[in-house]
Amino acid sequence: MNKLTKLGVSALCGSLASISAANAGDLAVTGSIDMSWMSLENETVGNPIGMGSNVGFSGSGELDNGVGVALSIAYTNKAGYSSSNVTVTMPSLGDLVITQGGTGTGIDRMDDKTPTAWEEAYGFGVSSGVQTVSGASSGAGLEFTPNMLPDGATLRLSWTPDHEGGSSNDKVVSGDGGSGGGQAMDVSLELGADATGVEGLNLYGGYADISQDASASNIKGDKEEFTVGASYAVGGFTLGYQYSMEDVATTSADYYENSAYGVTFNVNDNLTLSYNNYQSDKNNVSAADIELEASSVQIAYTMGGMSIRVADGDVDNRNYSTAVADDREGRAFSVSLAF
Repeated sequence: MNKLTKLGVSALCGSLASISAANAGDLAVTGSIDMSWMSLENETVGNPIGMGSNVGFSGSGELDNGVGVALSIAYTNKAGYSSSNVTVTMPSLGDLVITQGGTGTGIDRMDDKTPTAWEEAYGFGVSSGVQTVSGASSGAGLEFTPNMLPDGATLRLSWTPDHEGGSSNDKVVSGDGGSGGGQAMDVSLELGADATGVEGLNLYGGYADISQDASASNIKGDKEEFTVGASYAVGGFTLGYQYSMEDVATTSADYYENSAYGVTFNVNDNLTLSYNNYQSDKNNVSAADIELEASSVQIAYTMGGMSIRVADGDVDNRNYSTAVADDREGRAFSVSLAF
């Protein structure tokens, strides 16, 4: 990790410099690379070699009044901009994050929290098209995490003024998303072992209310999402289960109902095995309901900054289609290096 020191917070977030003088901070650069080989059963895949590069910039500093400011910027494959966040830490209140629509905020961070050695049951290259909860994460917005809760409890409140509006630069509006999307609000809660009182037991849940333009021809009302889940670690095993539901209120589908479970086993500090299963039922308005199911067996081995991962699995009715071509089997081999 390279560091550029003595960088004032005013350089990171000029709009906050007028509040208080800033002490010197650090700007750090981190990176990683993933190299993969993907194969699909009875399908022509073309060139199976893949590569993913990730570069991240993070800076932090503290104002004279004790308020902390941190900046993070993520660049993914081929230096493509992914997301950026500014976190303002208020000692007596908590953290306020200004996010540019990156994933992993609101209940989107809970789309699938079942334990796994590497990826979700559907997330290693089989292109399942599964519908999961996303909440307010798609649009630029705010997320507040208060710090006055008991130990082991984390509450997050997220809001975006336009969940279809995407992200904007300074003093620029995002433009219309095209479908009349409005504001979205999330609330999520995580309870660790200190809060549950049971060693190894973690509970979590979240709810999102997403405004939709009811005057649009394909919209019947606002969208609602919620999810609940639990994981329990004992010995080398970690078991988890999660349920989620998304009321999409469209003329083609009423709701998606999802259930997932996973189990991991740590053979030692370096080697982990897992099995994951994800089922998603699409309730259609004028057609038969369709169940999408994905399952995967995975192995992960780490050596310092290098990780070797193998996944083998299948998905039935991907993209919620019952066509024969939408039953897919695949396997992936990946080597990851962090620097």
